[in-house]
Amino acid sequence: MPTAIWITAGNVRLRGELADTLSGRTIAGLLPLSAVPNVWGDEFYFAVPAVLPLDDTAASVVPVGTIGYWPPGKALAIFFGPTPMSTGDDPVAASEVNIVGRILGNAEELRTVRDVDKIVIEKA
Repeated sequence: MPTAIWITAGNVRLRGELADTLSGRTIAGLLPLSAVPNVWGDEFYFAVPAVLPLDDTAASVVPVGTIGYWPPGKALAIFFGPTPMSTGDDPVAASEVNIVGRILGNAEELRTVRDVDKIVIEKA
């Protein structure tokens, strides 16, 4: 069963869920998380204290609203639009990410807070 979460960045608060997979459950076990996000196009990413290999959910092209775990950076990535690797509207990760969850609301709202100095992910 997925884990319900809230993602808060500045004045944007979005519902989401973490998948019932090893990677999703691992990230859920770390909550609440609070970090200063890095921005790469329309993606927030930040390091998390987890070491996970790529799994069978791994993809480099993901839908807007995807929450992924990026093994090379030991980082959580939140995709809310195209990245510098994108050639269209779909986000493209720097390299494959495990799909750990998704935003249930309008992920593109995060564009309005791309200069935010803190992002919080917590269980709903």
